[in-house]
This record gives sequence, C-alpha cells and structure tokens, in this order.
Amino acid sequence: MQLRTVAMAANEKGVTEPGRPPEPASPLQPAVLQAITAMHARYFDPITLGDLAAEVFVSPFHFSRIFTKATGVTPGRYLTAIRLFEAKRLLLTTSLTVSDIVCSVGYSSVGTFTSRFTRAVGMTPTQYRDPEVGELLVALAPHFQRLPTLEALHSAGMGSATMRSGTGTISVRVETPRGAGPASVLIGLFAESIPQCGPVAFGGRANVLSADIEIQNVPEGRWTVIGVAEHAAGTAASTFSMGTLPGRVDITRYGRVHLRMPMRAPRPTDAPMAITLAGGPSSAGNRMTMPAPEYLRAVA
Repeated sequence: MQLRTVAMAANEKGVTEPGRPPEPASPLQPAVLQAITAMHARYFDPITLGDLAAEVFVSPFHFSRIFTKATGVTPGRYLTAIRLFEAKRLLLTTSLTVSDIVCSVGYSSVGTFTSRFTRAVGMTPTQYRDPEVGELLVALAPHFQRLPTLEALHSAGMGSATMRSGTGTISVRVETPRGAGPASVLIGLFAESIPQCGPVAFGGRANVLSADIEIQNVPEGRWTVIGVAEHAAGTAASTFSMGTLPGRVDITRYGRVHLRMPMRAPRPTDAPMAITLAGGPSSAGNRMTMPAPEYLRAVA
C-alpha cells in the first residue's frame, strides 16, 4: 500500500460552538507554536515538560497552562498523540520491524510500547498492519492526509468501528468553508478528544457544500464529535478541512441531538489524528449515507 503525503495549510485559531457563528480569531501563542514545532521535530527524543518550557523561556506551570488552553490537551498528551501517529504511519507505510519503530518514535521498551499502543488503539502493532486497516484509514496531519474510498466505507458502514451499539441519534449540519468547493465528509463520535481508535458511531456524505448527516445507533454517553472533509481540487492535490465541537455531546437512551458543525482549515495547534474504521462487528447499525455514484477519494 502506498500513501502519498500532502501539505496542509495552517489557519488562525478560532472557537466555534454549535449553532453559533465563529468568534473573532485571536493570535496563537508563539510559545505554544514553537513547542509544537519542537515536538514534531524531536518526538523520538525523551522530551520532558521542563525541556519544552525551557525552550520557550517560561516556567513549566505557565507553559502547561497556556499550551492546554491553546490546544485543549496537556503537552504530554499532545506529544503522545504525535508519537502514536508516527508509529501508525510507519506501521502502514514501511517494512520496519516493530522494534525499529519503537525506537523511531521515542520509546525504549517494545513491551511498554506494545501495551500502550494496544490499550489506546484497540489492536496490537502487528494487527495494525492488516491491509484493511490502511484501506479504512482516516488521517489528518501536516504531512499525511487520507480518507478511505467510497467502496471501502460502504463496506465498513455495515458495522461500527467498535463493539458498541446504541439507540441515540445525532443529526449534524455540516457547513464547508466558503470557497473550498464540494467535499466528501466523514463525521465520527469518539470517546477521546484526540482519538486513537475508531468511532463509536459514524456517518458521511459525498460531494456536498453543506448537508445534514444523520448518525444512528449512537451509544449512551458523552462523546467528542469530529469531522474530516476532503475537497476536490481538479487536477491539483485535494485539500482537507475539519470540524470539532467544544466539549462533549451527551446522548441519552433514544435521545436525538441536532448540531451545527462549520468546517475549517486545519490549525497549527491541531494534534495529528489517524483512526481506522476497521475491526468492528457486522451489523446494519452505521450504514454510510452516501450516494453510490460519488467517491471519497483516498490521497494515495
């Protein structure tokens, strides 16, 4: 399997709430951006909170506070997200051994890495190399972006990416960025703000500017809602946008929730994301609502 890397444009920071227009953008903290750049450049090194704070000339306490405010997660969780993302990328795109990958992403023990990877992702590093994992991969990072093909999503849509099933319904009004062109959109509900394993429920539409996406069979609980869209760009490389909602969405038994999700260009503070829809049981629970003639193109 060959996956082509593409560049991602950065955007100003803004916070969008369901049903409300975006708030005025505010400048990103230079210290946070510098720290994120350092994490991406040296994720394979044993970086500590003190190291990052010293690099941007602030106290560890102050650095942790402004970083969490800007990104929504602690520096430690952000660094872990980068390392797990790179581990997934190497598992899918190279023939390196798991031992080699462990050293390449900043871990010193194969056993510790395997335990943490399996606990976070829901499968072992070896299982992650299954061709279906890459075929059903959703990835969004500056150097690695992908949505599955429509055929693969229709197949995956026969079941949830996890063992969960439920009775709730979420209807998401997706609005793509102005001037970005029609897009294929995938919306997922996750247990974590930086997901490492597949969604508890998902849905999508192809070739839309704005659309209502209904996701059924949502389990009871509080979920993070994340959207990823790929916009057609003629003969040029396609572009991606994403959508997130602040906080979590509460779903009750037989409950129904209506949300609005304006999509936006990826920001420098967004943590890299790579999740697969592979691995769920077969059922009629999360069939994709996509017209058959359209395609969710993979960047491959």
